[in-house]
Amino acid sequence: MIHNTIAIFLIVLLVILVGSVLFKKLNIPSTVGLIVAGIAIGPFGFNLLERDASFRIFGDVGILYIMFQAAVEIDMFHLKAQLRKGILFGVLTALLPLAAGVLGTHYLLGQSWLTSALVASMFTSHTLITYPTVSKFGLQNTRPVVIAVCGTIVAVMVALLVLAGVSQVSASGHYSVSQLLTMLALTAAFMLVVGYVYPPVTRYFFKSTTDPVAQYIYILAMVVIAALLAKAVGLEGILGAFYAGLVLNKLIPGRSPLMKNIRFVGDAIFIPYFLIGVGMLINVHVVVEGWSVLWAAAIMSGLALGTKWIAAYGAQKILKLSHVDRGLIFGLTGGKAAATIAAVMIGYETHLLNEDMMNASVVMILICCIIASVRTDRSALQLRKEETARGLDREELGSVEMARQVVAVANPITAEGLMRMALFMRKRQNTNPVTALFVRHNDDSAATVMGRDSLEAADSIAEEMDVPCNVVERFDLNAVSGICNLAHEQKATEIMIGMHRKSSVVDTFYGSFIEKLVNDCHRMVMLSRCFIPVGTISRIRVIVPPGAEYETGFHLWVTRLAMLASNIEARITFLSREECGRLIRTAIADDGIEVDARYGTLNAWDDFILTSGDTEEADLIVLITARKGSISHTQDLDQITNYLSRHFRNNNLLIVYPKQF
Repeated sequence: MIHNTIAIFLIVLLVILVGSVLFKKLNIPSTVGLIVAGIAIGPFGFNLLERDASFRIFGDVGILYIMFQAAVEIDMFHLKAQLRKGILFGVLTALLPLAAGVLGTHYLLGQSWLTSALVASMFTSHTLITYPTVSKFGLQNTRPVVIAVCGTIVAVMVALLVLAGVSQVSASGHYSVSQLLTMLALTAAFMLVVGYVYPPVTRYFFKSTTDPVAQYIYILAMVVIAALLAKAVGLEGILGAFYAGLVLNKLIPGRSPLMKNIRFVGDAIFIPYFLIGVGMLINVHVVVEGWSVLWAAAIMSGLALGTKWIAAYGAQKILKLSHVDRGLIFGLTGGKAAATIAAVMIGYETHLLNEDMMNASVVMILICCIIASVRTDRSALQLRKEETARGLDREELGSVEMARQVVAVANPITAEGLMRMALFMRKRQNTNPVTALFVRHNDDSAATVMGRDSLEAADSIAEEMDVPCNVVERFDLNAVSGICNLAHEQKATEIMIGMHRKSSVVDTFYGSFIEKLVNDCHRMVMLSRCFIPVGTISRIRVIVPPGAEYETGFHLWVTRLAMLASNIEARITFLSREECGRLIRTAIADDGIEVDARYGTLNAWDDFILTSGDTEEADLIVLITARKGSISHTQDLDQITNYLSRHFRNNNLLIVYPKQF
């Protein structure tokens, strides 16, 4: 066993680092993966590390962080719109597991009423661990997701109040009406103090300093203070952290640098450290060797998942939702993490849970997380398909928003081609100006001249094509942030950027710059490499991967490419699955674009390679790709650069990352 503190910290960092890559490849939820990693390196696994003070400190902060982050990321606007429905579902998903948990644990597992109440709070609570899946599919603001989020607040509040009551009884040995009234009064006082004091103080602090480090430390301090106040009035600290997140929600925009810092530090250190520490508590030998643990885990998992499913089914019938909505609600509310793990820790520390029950509880968490992840993936995919189909049915002529383009130029040689490529994608009635951008990261005279000449070249093309143009030179040490920030300021629909002609396709397509750009900016990003004037392109071949029709930005790129072909009078051929081809044809027809469009079938990437033999110099090859983690991303797309560099090295290329959400 390793005792050196630096070595311990290094091992934890390596687990987090390797795990983040491995879990994604194996499609394992990070929560589950980190707990399993903790089991492996802990005293009951390979015995590499002991659960020392560092795990207890980071663990305590980590669970506060989980609860705060869950609350601060809730979209309050959409939450209010579905508030009544969400509360109704919240009551169902809180009371059913609570009642079943108390009775089932007492009579089936033979536990005391106090322990049964503790276990029931685990069944009641849930954590939105599968919410990133919903974000990936662009479904954050759909009715079932908002209802599930609202229900989460109700369920967690009920679970934490039950947990607080259990803790109080465990400490004092009894629970009276006066204690109940006192706790309710103190809880109300706590909520009033935090609710009325935190917002004005936070606004004043944010106005006083713009230092991101200071702002982050301030937020972290306010979370800890709220947790300590909650402890002082007899509640659990996690309830205080969760409430602080709700109060500060509106003051921390979802895409602000502060929110990025909150997510980064939490995801990088606090939360992984906490989850690894939880895994280290699990005695694998007891789980494997003792049938009592497996029996308890099976009963607890069945009750936890079964009651959540019944609650989702009840919500479906009462609120007249679809079976897909029900599946998504169940998937979102079936996972266990923050409050559930808190209950396990409290039970462990107060000796309400024996070793068998504690291990069974953690096994239940793992089972619930896995099933919730699978269910969410399936339901989100189906809902994304339905939303796309309904969206295409509703769309009318001219429904796709007019282009607001940012063209990032790097040198005057390629600026002309980039501008023409972007401007040929516009509708003639579009009056929005195009923005030509040059990001300069130093005061070098050569860079200054390069920027001036590039912007002049871009502006002249816009003037020639009678398109209003905003010329912007921006100083930023990070070119990616310069582009993304301007796109955000301009409310751009798309970004056009060039690929360096002297670099290999692999370098330019999956280089660090492009990866960071597409990951930091969810707008449509187009990478252009054109060896000939855009107006001389005679044929456009569009390679569409399976599932591309379910991306949020599907109609947008279809319209832009159809307009490009129409304006330069080129024939455009879409190679895709038959279902996708029909949707492309519908989108073009709905938008009233007159273009010579052909449709071919692409069942495998080998079909794409076969087109290389028929490719001419005046052809433009367009690849619709996808961001990692998006609905249409596959491992085949990771290997596509090999095809491009091998078979289309000298062809004109346009690589499109669709708008994700």
